[in-house]
Amino acid sequence: MKAVTLKRHLTESFKSLKRNGWMSVAAVSAVTVTLLLVGVLLSILMNINKVAHDIENDVQVRVVIDRGTTKEQKAQLKSELSKISGVKKVTYSSRQNELDNVIGVYGKDFQLFQGDQNPLYDVYVVDTTSPEKTVSVAKKAKTLKYVYDAKYGGASAKKLFKIVASIQRWGFVISLLLLFVAVFLISNTIRITILSRENEIAIMRLVGATNSYIRWPFILEGAWTGLLGAILPILLVDIAYYWVYGVLTSALASTNYHLLTPATFLWQIDLLLAVIGIVIGALGSGLSMRRFLKI
Repeated sequence: MKAVTLKRHLTESFKSLKRNGWMSVAAVSAVTVTLLLVGVLLSILMNINKVAHDIENDVQVRVVIDRGTTKEQKAQLKSELSKISGVKKVTYSSRQNELDNVIGVYGKDFQLFQGDQNPLYDVYVVDTTSPEKTVSVAKKAKTLKYVYDAKYGGASAKKLFKIVASIQRWGFVISLLLLFVAVFLISNTIRITILSRENEIAIMRLVGATNSYIRWPFILEGAWTGLLGAILPILLVDIAYYWVYGVLTSALASTNYHLLTPATFLWQIDLLLAVIGIVIGALGSGLSMRRFLKI
């Protein structure tokens, strides 16, 4: 495409945006609302994946020690646990520590279970080299002497991952529906533009203008509409995420779970929203041209 031709197409696309006034504003607004919802959904889904990954990697085997086991026997058990394939670290937690954890989570009502009233067991917390090792480590630990039971969070983790997968699927479907609505609205806006310039387009055809020469200003107009509609969602998503990140980072400070840092993924969201805006704008225009001009 020649520079002169490109300049003409760009000029015509800007003029058309201005000429259509409120219809262009309506189309931009539709894209804005759509992309804002899409941006929020993507931010939530990406962080759900991050937390789910943290939980997966944080799965541990809790080896419950028989009551009455002596210090020497506990030391022997720790040594045997450490030798199991896939074990990275073995940490001792006394029954009092276990009770303190319960009180911290469920409240002071459990403080009456002190001393001999404490129903909990001493525990070895076993970290594995990978989440896949937890099942085999737990099974091996159960066979060792002085072990009452060996538990791991694999079942809970699997349920969580199923929930995450379900959220991802529904999020994807909702995003597609929102994008379809935006394409439809942009398509209708461009349709009005085409109808208002029907005589002009007919004259251009008579003097030998090619289909692509007629089509490009409309496609560019749709692309501008989509890009303009992406600006506000990008700003709002960035501002909101920085605020949410600041609040939740403090709340999650004592855990092994963390949100994605803004610098690592917001630029990806911003770029994706801009590209989606341009694509659905151009697509809406293309559909209008194909349907109403039979080009």
